Amino acid sequence: MRYNYRLRPGATAVAALNAEWGRCRFLWNEAVHQQRIGNKPTLCTLSKMLTDQRARDAWMRDGSQVAQQQTLRTYSQALQHSFKVKGRGRPVFKRRKTALPSLEYTTRGFKVKDGRLVLAGGVSIPVVWSRELPSDPSSVRVYRDSLGDWYASFVVRRTAEPAPEVDGGIGIDWGVTTTATTTDPTYDLPHPQYRKRCSAELARSQRKMARRRGPRGRTPSKGYQRARHQTAKLHKKAARQNTHTAQVWAKTVVDHHQLIAVEDFKPKFLTKSTMARKAADAAIGTTKRILIERGKRAGRKVVLVPPAYTTMTCAECGSRAKTKLGLAERTFRCAACGHTDGRDRNAAGTILAMAEHGHAGADDVRHPTPSPRGRGPGAVRARNPLPSGMGKR
Repeated sequence: MRYNYRLRPGATAVAALNAEWGRCRFLWNEAVHQQRIGNKPTLCTLSKMLTDQRARDAWMRDGSQVAQQQTLRTYSQALQHSFKVKGRGRPVFKRRKTALPSLEYTTRGFKVKDGRLVLAGGVSIPVVWSRELPSDPSSVRVYRDSLGDWYASFVVRRTAEPAPEVDGGIGIDWGVTTTATTTDPTYDLPHPQYRKRCSAELARSQRKMARRRGPRGRTPSKGYQRARHQTAKLHKKAARQNTHTAQVWAKTVVDHHQLIAVEDFKPKFLTKSTMARKAADAAIGTTKRILIERGKRAGRKVVLVPPAYTTMTCAECGSRAKTKLGLAERTFRCAACGHTDGRDRNAAGTILAMAEHGHAGADDVRHPTPSPRGRGPGAVRARNPLPSGMGKR
């Protein structure tokens, strides 16, 4: 698995990394060119071309052969995936102004010495060791994000710790006021409102961007670029805080439940509503993805339940209300059995009931759902609830 760390390269190290990225980008673009003109080069052919290029070009010899060879390997894998993975396109040219640097090194091209990452060519970079490496890394990827920050991603081996054996299940209903409402109030995830907390600072930086924006077609000034960079840093800070909160909450839920029934909620439609800003701040999609991935790694049973009729169905008797509840009605009252509960809490109970006894036929929860990356089965899906009687077929 990968362990990621922040790097603090100096000016000399940044110049060396950018120069190495220029050579690797040249090799990638040359491989794309050879493919487009119909030569169909294999990894062996590309390696021979690299050897010939290094023999006659001093600029190419100044770089690391390990990083250059890994670039060709990455291209070869991307080309193979374009034929095998549905929806994956052919590799394209990497433009100098838009492509972000990314360098791969195997054990022959790097080492960790005195708390610093030493790359081929003597490039030494300080590392912010936020946690210890569980084993010696077999490879490292050095890359830069859109904000200009550098990171190192080490590939290491870690002993898998078995998840605690637990019983019971939990139903999760997504919302905007409360990000996740569960059947047990102890595990509710309140709305963190990280973007709202920095809204004043974000508004100042955006106003600064508006003042410094030049006419269309003119190169942006350095002042505008600094203001845009500051705005992007605020957005990224809030996104990281949301991710951290989701990881902590998901670990707590997974460690204490064997069955996790999750509402298969897709928040994309909220982007065109009046709740767009608050929904984006809640980061429902990120939280849902992290919960499903952690549940799969721990060996828990994760069931995705469609949100249709979960708000109108009673969690106690399974009867469905005849009229749709408005968003202003926050309390659910069952006309059949008299059960009264919060709107979202009742929906979470309905989701859990569907996963436990609602539908166990051959055409419902037994269907595996492919993971977002296409790497095998993930969570399973359930059907919509029946009009009455949770356990009836």
